[in-house]
Amino acid sequence: LQTLADVLAELPPRLADLARRGATRWPRQTAMSEPGGAAIDYGDFAAAVAAAAERLGVLGVGPGDRVMIVNENCIAAGIAFFAASARGAWPMLVNARLSAREIDTIAGHAEPRRVFFTVGLSAEARDHARRFGAAPCDLPGAAAGALAVSPARDARPEPVSDDPARDVAALIYTSGTTGMPKGVMLSHRACLYVASSPGAQRRPTTEDLVYCTLPVAHIFGFTSTWLRGLYGGAHVLFVPRFSAEHLADALERGVTIFQGVPQMYAKLLEYSRTSGRRLKAPALRMATVGGAPIEPDLKEAVEQALGLRLVNGWGMTEFASTVSRSLPQNTGRDISAGPVLPGIEVRIVDENGCDRPPGAAGEIWLRGPNCMLGYYKNEAATRDVLTPDGWYKTGDLGSLGSDGALAIVDRLRDLVIVSGFNVYPAEVEAELAAHPAVTLAAVVGRRRAGNEEVIAFVQPAPGAHVGEAELAQFLKPRLAPYKQPARILVLDQLPAAPTGKILKAQLKAMAELL
Repeated sequence: LQTLADVLAELPPRLADLARRGATRWPRQTAMSEPGGAAIDYGDFAAAVAAAAERLGVLGVGPGDRVMIVNENCIAAGIAFFAASARGAWPMLVNARLSAREIDTIAGHAEPRRVFFTVGLSAEARDHARRFGAAPCDLPGAAAGALAVSPARDARPEPVSDDPARDVAALIYTSGTTGMPKGVMLSHRACLYVASSPGAQRRPTTEDLVYCTLPVAHIFGFTSTWLRGLYGGAHVLFVPRFSAEHLADALERGVTIFQGVPQMYAKLLEYSRTSGRRLKAPALRMATVGGAPIEPDLKEAVEQALGLRLVNGWGMTEFASTVSRSLPQNTGRDISAGPVLPGIEVRIVDENGCDRPPGAAGEIWLRGPNCMLGYYKNEAATRDVLTPDGWYKTGDLGSLGSDGALAIVDRLRDLVIVSGFNVYPAEVEAELAAHPAVTLAAVVGRRRAGNEEVIAFVQPAPGAHVGEAELAQFLKPRLAPYKQPARILVLDQLPAAPTGKILKAQLKAMAELL
């Protein structure tokens, strides 16, 4: 078994070194490709990153600047990200499918020097680019017309560090419990630690074709899929939008590694049933599920259909994605999250922060080399979750088995996970409450077929009349699609305690009956 010292000794110093490492070891191996046929090998990728970094210098990007990349999965986004990193800047991958309000909120908080948009393949990115007054920008290695860039912004650079464990490599925004996004600052060491697949029995190699449809703007797609593939010299196939049929085709043609959220697997099985097409995956050697809990029935069905064990992982943005993963030989209905990665420490604590006995459930606290540096410009939120001695309070309820495997029992927070994406009820509630006919709003999650749905309840203002269709239309431009409620129910009065606190347990029970 690898020790933490072994893992850290193998890591390149910084993310940009990952491109140079690939060029040295596998120069003519395909690094990334796209469904349309575009591809780039490791040698050309490293050369493109170096030239694009010089271009960013001409555009005024320097160390400590934030560079925002509003993107869908593509080679151009990958080059822009690594070029920004090579400049010593803080690259920010942001999903182009977020609403205008969400994009503007993130940009307003991070104050990026420049914002790039993958306009060549994303209508949403083109819409955002128009609002930002972006102009075409050809970066070396990227297809002509693939990118646009905003005018330069007068922004203050952040301090940089010579220590890869303290220098920010990526700024990943995740929704906050207050409805405001939080910028998770991840170090070079944290990202590369996860990319190196520490403790994994099966790592990506030059023989692998990795199917990457998880958005690289989200942590699961970023470190666990894309960077892991590059670290091992694999060929990463970027797929901008998930399609069960496209995945089935790719599996049949030779994909060797697929990582997805439970809903992707559920949709793949549904496609197989409705089309009458038997799934074939002759080269598939590793399939991983994460981003949300998977139900035992779905796990078994996937394993039967694909003919191999489904590896279950658990993690979070604040830990650069992966914390633990189950072993490939785990059989049947075992849905534990498996043992933690080498060097990660775990505590299971009660409400007072005291350790619980083995096997007992409590909040999971973590400490390790992939822990975030903190939330950008939000010291209060950082103090809420990071103890002075480096323990991160996950807000998840779990227990440790006698074999060291983590079992995730529940979430202490109200987080709803939709197809692997985090949705905080407070954010949706705030948008609903902005409607003039709404007095109160409450949002809960409802389990459905290996996934969760957002269910909203609203109490109208006195004398006001509003319906589900009107509220759904109101939310459409204000929230990303995955945050949109599956149902919005209008109640004369939301159930509340004498203190006025809304009784969400009652609403969750109502949601399950819908």
